[in-house]
Amino acid sequence: MTTTWIAAHRTATLNPHESFGLFESRGFTDQTLRQTLRLAGGGEAVRISFSNRYGKEPLEIGGAHLATRTTGHGIDPASGTPLTFAGAPTATVPAGEDLVSDPVERAVTAGQELTVSLYLPGDTGLTTFSAVPYDLGHAAPGDQLSASTLQDVEEVPTGHFGIGADVRAPEGTRIAVAFGDSWIEGAATTPGLDNSFPGQLSRRLTHGWIVNQGISGNRLLTDEIGERLLARVDRDVLAVPGVSHVLIHIGLNDLGLPGHIAFPEPARLPSAADLITGLTALAGRLHAAGLTVIGSTIGPYRGTVYEGYDTETGQAVRREVNAWLLGDRHPFDAVVDVAAAVADPDRPDRIREDFDSGDGLHVNDAGARAIADAVDVSLFDL
Repeated sequence: MTTTWIAAHRTATLNPHESFGLFESRGFTDQTLRQTLRLAGGGEAVRISFSNRYGKEPLEIGGAHLATRTTGHGIDPASGTPLTFAGAPTATVPAGEDLVSDPVERAVTAGQELTVSLYLPGDTGLTTFSAVPYDLGHAAPGDQLSASTLQDVEEVPTGHFGIGADVRAPEGTRIAVAFGDSWIEGAATTPGLDNSFPGQLSRRLTHGWIVNQGISGNRLLTDEIGERLLARVDRDVLAVPGVSHVLIHIGLNDLGLPGHIAFPEPARLPSAADLITGLTALAGRLHAAGLTVIGSTIGPYRGTVYEGYDTETGQAVRREVNAWLLGDRHPFDAVVDVAAAVADPDRPDRIREDFDSGDGLHVNDAGARAIADAVDVSLFDL
Protein backbone atom coordinates (compact mmCIF):
# COMPACT_ATOMS: atom_id res chain seq x y z
CA MET A 1 0.00 0.00 0.00
CA THR A 2 1.34 3.42 -0.96
CA THR A 3 1.33 5.95 1.87
CA THR A 4 1.91 9.66 2.26
CA TRP A 5 2.16 12.24 5.02
CA ILE A 6 -1.18 13.81 6.04
CA ALA A 7 -1.79 16.47 8.70
CA ALA A 8 -3.48 15.03 11.79
CA HIS A 9 -3.13 18.00 14.17
CA ARG A 10 -2.45 21.67 13.58
CA THR A 11 -2.04 24.76 15.74
CA ALA A 12 -2.27 28.23 14.18
CA THR A 13 0.10 30.69 15.83
CA LEU A 14 0.29 34.24 17.13
CA ASN A 15 3.11 36.76 17.19
CA PRO A 16 3.86 37.75 20.82
CA HIS A 17 5.20 41.10 19.60
CA GLU A 18 1.93 42.40 18.16
CA SER A 19 1.10 45.96 19.18
CA PHE A 20 -2.35 44.95 20.44
CA GLY A 21 -2.66 41.67 22.26
CA LEU A 22 -5.66 39.94 23.79
CA PHE A 23 -3.43 37.13 25.03
CA GLU A 24 -0.03 37.09 26.72
CA SER A 25 2.83 34.90 25.59
CA ARG A 26 5.79 33.95 27.75
CA GLY A 27 9.25 32.46 27.57
CA PHE A 28 11.03 29.48 29.13
CA THR A 29 14.52 29.07 30.58
CA ASP A 30 16.06 25.74 31.70
CA GLN A 31 12.59 24.19 31.76
CA THR A 32 10.73 21.21 30.40
CA LEU A 33 7.56 22.20 28.58
CA ARG A 34 4.99 19.43 28.23
CA GLN A 35 2.03 19.83 25.86
CA THR A 36 -0.60 17.39 24.62
CA LEU A 37 -2.24 17.12 21.22
CA ARG A 38 -5.10 14.97 19.97
CA LEU A 39 -4.82 13.25 16.62
CA ALA A 40 -7.78 13.78 14.29
CA GLY A 41 -6.70 10.77 12.23
CA GLY A 42 -4.32 7.86 12.39
CA GLY A 43 -1.54 6.22 10.42
CA GLU A 44 1.42 3.88 10.59
CA ALA A 45 3.90 6.57 11.73
CA VAL A 46 3.89 10.10 13.11
CA ARG A 47 6.14 13.15 12.95
CA ILE A 48 5.94 16.32 15.06
CA SER A 49 6.43 19.91 13.90
CA PHE A 50 7.52 22.98 15.86
CA SER A 51 7.54 26.67 15.00
CA ASN A 52 9.85 29.54 15.83
CA ARG A 53 8.11 31.70 13.24
CA TYR A 54 7.84 34.77 15.47
CA GLY A 55 10.84 34.21 17.69
CA LYS A 56 13.51 36.92 17.61
CA GLU A 57 16.35 34.52 18.40
CA PRO A 58 17.20 30.92 17.42
CA LEU A 59 15.28 28.39 19.50
CA GLU A 60 17.53 25.86 21.20
CA ILE A 61 15.87 22.46 21.76
CA GLY A 62 17.94 20.51 24.27
CA GLY A 63 15.83 17.40 23.86
CA ALA A 64 12.37 16.30 22.78
CA HIS A 65 10.23 13.36 23.79
CA LEU A 66 6.96 11.79 22.61
CA ALA A 67 4.68 9.58 24.69
CA THR A 68 1.09 8.54 25.18
CA ARG A 69 -0.68 10.69 27.73
CA THR A 70 -2.22 9.23 30.86
CA THR A 71 -3.90 12.14 32.71
CA GLY A 72 -2.91 15.75 33.24
CA HIS A 73 0.84 16.05 32.68
CA GLY A 74 1.36 12.32 33.16
CA ILE A 75 2.70 10.03 30.46
CA ASP A 76 3.04 6.28 30.05
CA PRO A 77 6.83 5.69 30.29
CA ALA A 78 6.56 2.45 28.33
CA SER A 79 5.25 4.42 25.35
CA GLY A 80 7.94 7.08 25.43
CA THR A 81 10.51 7.69 22.74
CA PRO A 82 13.01 10.48 22.11
CA LEU A 83 12.32 12.67 19.10
CA THR A 84 15.25 13.27 16.78
CA PHE A 85 16.01 15.83 14.12
CA ALA A 86 18.03 14.58 11.14
CA GLY A 87 19.19 11.86 13.51
CA ALA A 88 20.31 14.22 16.28
CA PRO A 89 18.69 14.45 19.75
CA THR A 90 18.97 18.26 19.85
CA ALA A 91 18.23 21.02 17.37
CA THR A 92 18.33 24.75 16.83
CA VAL A 93 15.41 26.36 15.02
CA PRO A 94 16.40 29.67 13.39
CA ALA A 95 14.22 32.70 14.03
CA GLY A 96 11.37 32.76 11.55
CA GLU A 97 11.56 29.08 10.69
CA ASP A 98 9.84 25.78 11.48
CA LEU A 99 11.22 22.32 12.25
CA VAL A 100 9.87 18.81 11.67
CA SER A 101 11.08 15.79 13.64
CA ASP A 102 12.21 12.53 12.17
CA PRO A 103 9.37 10.00 11.81
CA VAL A 104 8.43 7.83 14.77
CA GLU A 105 7.62 4.41 13.33
CA ARG A 106 4.61 3.65 15.47
CA ALA A 107 0.96 3.12 14.58
CA VAL A 108 -1.28 5.90 15.90
CA THR A 109 -5.06 6.24 15.86
CA ALA A 110 -7.72 8.92 15.61
CA GLY A 111 -8.49 10.40 19.01
CA GLN A 112 -5.17 9.33 20.52
CA GLU A 113 -3.60 11.85 22.89
CA LEU A 114 0.13 12.29 22.45
CA THR A 115 2.25 14.32 24.82
CA VAL A 116 5.22 16.25 23.47
CA SER A 117 7.90 17.32 25.95
CA LEU A 118 10.62 19.83 25.11
CA TYR A 119 13.68 20.62 27.20
CA LEU A 120 14.53 24.29 26.68
CA PRO A 121 17.96 24.94 28.22
CA GLY A 122 18.36 28.60 27.26
CA ASP A 123 16.19 31.70 27.43
CA THR A 124 13.65 31.32 24.63
CA GLY A 125 12.36 34.88 24.83
CA LEU A 126 8.69 35.41 24.07
CA THR A 127 7.57 32.45 22.02
CA THR A 128 5.45 31.83 18.95
CA PHE A 129 2.21 30.79 20.63
CA SER A 130 -1.52 30.05 20.43
CA ALA A 131 -4.35 31.26 22.64
CA VAL A 132 -6.41 28.05 22.77
CA PRO A 133 -4.30 24.87 22.80
CA TYR A 134 -5.92 21.45 22.80
CA ASP A 135 -5.41 21.33 26.58
CA LEU A 136 -3.49 23.03 29.37
CA GLY A 137 0.27 22.60 29.13
CA HIS A 138 2.74 22.26 31.98
CA ALA A 139 6.26 23.52 32.67
CA ALA A 140 8.78 22.27 35.20
CA PRO A 141 12.39 23.13 36.05
CA GLY A 142 15.31 21.36 34.39
CA ASP A 143 15.32 18.35 32.12
CA GLN A 144 12.34 16.14 32.99
CA LEU A 145 11.69 14.91 29.45
CA SER A 146 10.92 11.28 30.24
CA ALA A 147 9.48 11.68 33.76
CA SER A 148 6.14 9.92 34.20
CA THR A 149 4.89 13.05 36.00
CA LEU A 150 6.57 16.41 36.34
CA GLN A 151 7.91 17.76 39.62
CA ASP A 152 7.42 21.39 40.80
CA VAL A 153 5.02 21.86 37.92
CA GLU A 154 3.14 24.99 36.80
CA GLU A 155 0.18 25.17 34.44
CA VAL A 156 0.62 26.86 31.09
CA PRO A 157 -2.76 27.96 29.70
CA THR A 158 -1.47 28.96 26.27
CA GLY A 159 0.12 26.78 23.59
CA HIS A 160 3.72 27.30 22.50
CA PHE A 161 5.80 26.63 19.38
CA GLY A 162 2.81 25.74 17.19
CA ILE A 163 3.04 22.02 17.74
CA GLY A 164 1.55 19.96 14.93
CA ALA A 165 1.52 16.33 13.85
CA ASP A 166 1.47 14.49 10.53
CA VAL A 167 0.68 10.81 10.13
CA ARG A 168 1.73 8.43 7.38
CA ALA A 169 -1.60 7.36 5.96
CA PRO A 170 -2.81 5.63 2.79
CA GLU A 171 -2.25 7.72 -0.31
CA GLY A 172 -5.49 9.43 -1.27
CA THR A 173 -6.47 10.25 2.33
CA ARG A 174 -7.96 13.74 2.24
CA ILE A 175 -8.73 16.19 5.00
CA ALA A 176 -10.42 19.54 5.62
CA VAL A 177 -8.87 22.59 7.24
CA ALA A 178 -11.11 24.63 9.56
CA PHE A 179 -9.94 28.20 9.04
CA GLY A 180 -10.96 31.33 10.89
CA ASP A 181 -11.52 32.87 14.30
CA SER A 182 -12.37 31.86 17.88
CA TRP A 183 -15.50 29.98 16.79
CA ILE A 184 -13.19 27.74 14.77
CA GLU A 185 -10.43 27.53 17.40
CA GLY A 186 -12.93 26.59 20.11
CA ALA A 187 -12.55 29.43 22.61
CA ALA A 188 -14.78 28.83 25.67
CA THR A 189 -15.21 25.11 24.99
CA THR A 190 -13.81 22.71 27.60
CA PRO A 191 -10.02 22.21 27.33
CA GLY A 192 -8.89 18.67 26.62
CA LEU A 193 -12.13 17.46 25.02
CA ASP A 194 -11.65 18.69 21.44
CA ASN A 195 -15.13 20.20 21.55
CA SER A 196 -14.70 23.04 19.09
CA PHE A 197 -17.35 22.74 16.43
CA PRO A 198 -14.79 21.55 13.82
CA GLY A 199 -13.58 18.95 16.33
CA GLN A 200 -17.09 17.67 16.94
CA LEU A 201 -17.87 17.77 13.23
CA SER A 202 -14.70 15.81 12.45
CA ARG A 203 -15.92 12.96 14.62
CA ARG A 204 -19.07 12.74 12.47
CA LEU A 205 -17.12 12.11 9.27
CA THR A 206 -16.76 8.59 7.93
CA HIS A 207 -13.78 9.38 5.68
CA GLY A 208 -10.91 11.74 6.41
CA TRP A 209 -10.92 14.32 9.16
CA ILE A 210 -10.62 18.03 10.01
CA VAL A 211 -7.61 19.89 11.40
CA ASN A 212 -8.03 23.23 13.15
CA GLN A 213 -6.32 26.45 12.02
CA GLY A 214 -8.45 28.91 13.99
CA ILE A 215 -7.05 31.95 15.80
CA SER A 216 -9.12 33.64 18.49
CA GLY A 217 -9.44 37.33 17.69
CA ASN A 218 -8.49 36.80 14.03
CA ARG A 219 -9.88 39.01 11.28
CA LEU A 220 -10.44 38.68 7.56
CA LEU A 221 -9.14 42.08 6.49
CA THR A 222 -6.88 43.39 9.26
CA ASP A 223 -3.79 42.04 11.01
CA GLU A 224 -3.87 41.55 14.78
CA ILE A 225 -4.97 39.37 16.42
CA GLY A 226 -2.77 37.15 14.25
CA GLU A 227 -2.14 37.76 10.58
CA ARG A 228 -5.38 38.48 8.73
CA LEU A 229 -7.05 35.47 7.15
CA LEU A 230 -6.23 36.64 3.63
CA ALA A 231 -2.52 36.78 4.56
CA ARG A 232 -2.23 33.30 6.05
CA VAL A 233 -3.88 31.23 3.34
CA ASP A 234 -0.65 29.83 1.92
CA ARG A 235 0.87 28.79 5.24
CA ASP A 236 -2.21 27.66 7.15
CA VAL A 237 -4.23 26.04 4.36
CA LEU A 238 -2.36 25.42 1.12
CA ALA A 239 0.76 24.07 2.87
CA VAL A 240 -1.24 21.57 4.96
CA PRO A 241 -0.60 18.07 3.54
CA GLY A 242 -3.75 16.28 2.41
CA VAL A 243 -6.08 19.30 2.34
CA SER A 244 -8.96 19.15 -0.13
CA HIS A 245 -11.69 21.12 1.68
CA VAL A 246 -11.74 24.34 3.71
CA LEU A 247 -14.38 25.34 6.28
CA ILE A 248 -14.40 29.06 7.10
CA HIS A 249 -15.90 31.19 9.88
CA ILE A 250 -14.71 34.79 9.97
CA GLY A 251 -16.01 38.33 10.34
CA LEU A 252 -16.96 38.71 13.98
CA ASN A 253 -13.74 40.45 14.94
CA ASP A 254 -13.69 42.64 11.84
CA LEU A 255 -16.97 44.04 13.17
CA GLY A 256 -16.30 43.96 16.90
CA LEU A 257 -12.59 44.47 17.60
CA PRO A 258 -12.29 48.04 16.23
CA GLY A 259 -14.87 49.29 18.73
CA HIS A 260 -13.46 47.18 21.55
CA ILE A 261 -9.93 48.46 20.94
CA ALA A 262 -11.05 52.10 20.65
CA PHE A 263 -13.61 52.05 23.49
CA PRO A 264 -14.97 54.43 24.69
CA GLU A 265 -14.20 56.28 21.45
CA PRO A 266 -16.03 55.36 18.23
CA ALA A 267 -14.24 53.31 15.59
CA ARG A 268 -14.51 52.84 11.85
CA LEU A 269 -15.79 49.40 10.88
CA PRO A 270 -15.55 47.67 7.51
CA SER A 271 -18.64 47.90 5.35
CA ALA A 272 -20.61 44.93 4.10
CA ALA A 273 -19.04 45.57 0.69
CA ASP A 274 -15.56 45.38 2.27
CA LEU A 275 -16.28 41.99 3.86
CA ILE A 276 -17.99 40.64 0.74
CA THR A 277 -15.01 41.67 -1.38
CA GLY A 278 -12.62 40.02 1.07
CA LEU A 279 -14.61 36.79 1.28
CA THR A 280 -14.86 36.65 -2.49
CA ALA A 281 -11.09 37.09 -2.81
CA LEU A 282 -10.50 34.39 -0.19
CA ALA A 283 -12.78 31.91 -1.97
CA GLY A 284 -11.08 32.72 -5.25
CA ARG A 285 -7.59 31.97 -3.92
CA LEU A 286 -8.72 28.67 -2.45
CA HIS A 287 -10.62 27.64 -5.56
CA ALA A 288 -7.57 28.46 -7.68
CA ALA A 289 -5.71 25.82 -5.63
CA GLY A 290 -8.40 23.25 -6.46
CA LEU A 291 -10.00 23.18 -3.01
CA THR A 292 -13.66 22.86 -2.07
CA VAL A 293 -14.58 25.98 -0.04
CA ILE A 294 -17.39 25.99 2.51
CA GLY A 295 -18.34 29.32 4.04
CA SER A 296 -20.51 30.06 7.04
CA THR A 297 -22.71 32.85 8.33
CA ILE A 298 -21.29 35.16 11.00
CA GLY A 299 -22.43 34.04 14.45
CA PRO A 300 -24.58 36.22 16.75
CA TYR A 301 -23.01 38.43 19.41
CA ARG A 302 -25.60 40.97 20.55
CA GLY A 303 -25.15 41.83 24.24
CA THR A 304 -21.57 40.58 24.55
CA VAL A 305 -19.80 41.65 27.72
CA TYR A 306 -16.81 43.04 25.81
CA GLU A 307 -17.12 46.82 25.86
CA GLY A 308 -17.42 48.53 22.52
CA TYR A 309 -17.67 45.24 20.60
CA ASP A 310 -21.43 45.30 19.95
CA THR A 311 -22.47 48.31 17.86
CA GLU A 312 -25.50 49.08 15.74
CA THR A 313 -23.26 49.57 12.71
CA GLY A 314 -21.64 46.20 13.21
CA GLN A 315 -24.98 44.46 13.65
CA ALA A 316 -26.29 46.01 10.43
CA VAL A 317 -23.22 44.89 8.48
CA ARG A 318 -23.50 41.38 9.93
CA ARG A 319 -27.13 41.12 8.79
CA GLU A 320 -26.24 42.31 5.28
CA VAL A 321 -23.28 39.93 4.92
CA ASN A 322 -25.28 36.99 6.24
CA ALA A 323 -28.10 37.73 3.79
CA TRP A 324 -25.54 37.65 0.97
CA LEU A 325 -24.09 34.38 2.24
CA LEU A 326 -27.56 32.80 2.37
CA GLY A 327 -28.41 34.00 -1.12
CA ASP A 328 -27.35 32.60 -4.47
CA ARG A 329 -24.57 35.06 -5.41
CA HIS A 330 -21.84 34.05 -2.96
CA PRO A 331 -18.67 32.35 -4.31
CA PHE A 332 -18.61 29.35 -1.96
CA ASP A 333 -19.37 25.74 -2.83
CA ALA A 334 -21.75 25.69 0.13
CA VAL A 335 -22.59 27.78 3.19
CA VAL A 336 -23.27 26.50 6.70
CA ASP A 337 -25.76 28.65 8.62
CA VAL A 338 -23.77 28.79 11.85
CA ALA A 339 -25.81 31.74 13.11
CA ALA A 340 -29.15 29.92 12.84
CA ALA A 341 -27.76 26.85 14.61
CA VAL A 342 -27.14 28.75 17.86
CA ALA A 343 -29.32 31.87 17.70
CA ASP A 344 -32.04 32.62 20.24
CA PRO A 345 -35.27 32.09 18.27
CA ASP A 346 -36.85 35.14 19.87
CA ARG A 347 -33.74 37.34 19.56
CA PRO A 348 -31.77 36.00 16.60
CA ASP A 349 -28.92 38.48 17.02
CA ARG A 350 -28.07 36.80 20.36
CA ILE A 351 -26.69 33.38 21.23
CA ARG A 352 -29.29 31.09 22.74
CA GLU A 353 -28.91 31.05 26.52
CA ASP A 354 -28.14 27.33 26.81
CA PHE A 355 -25.47 27.65 24.09
CA ASP A 356 -23.85 30.81 25.47
CA SER A 357 -20.48 30.42 27.19
CA GLY A 358 -21.40 33.36 29.40
CA ASP A 359 -19.80 36.22 27.49
CA GLY A 360 -22.39 36.63 24.76
CA LEU A 361 -19.72 36.15 22.08
CA HIS A 362 -18.68 32.50 22.26
CA VAL A 363 -20.59 29.24 22.34
CA ASN A 364 -20.08 26.52 24.94
CA ASP A 365 -19.64 22.82 24.24
CA ALA A 366 -23.36 22.36 23.60
CA GLY A 367 -23.44 25.29 21.21
CA ALA A 368 -20.46 23.92 19.31
CA ARG A 369 -22.24 20.57 19.13
CA ALA A 370 -25.34 22.27 17.73
CA ILE A 371 -23.26 23.82 14.93
CA ALA A 372 -21.53 20.51 14.16
CA ASP A 373 -24.88 18.73 14.05
CA ALA A 374 -26.31 21.36 11.70
CA VAL A 375 -23.66 20.66 9.06
CA ASP A 376 -24.55 18.35 6.19
CA VAL A 377 -21.63 15.92 6.30
CA SER A 378 -22.10 15.14 2.61
CA LEU A 379 -20.41 18.52 2.00
CA PHE A 380 -17.20 16.84 3.18
CA ASP A 381 -16.68 14.26 0.47
CA LEU A 382 -13.13 13.57 1.61
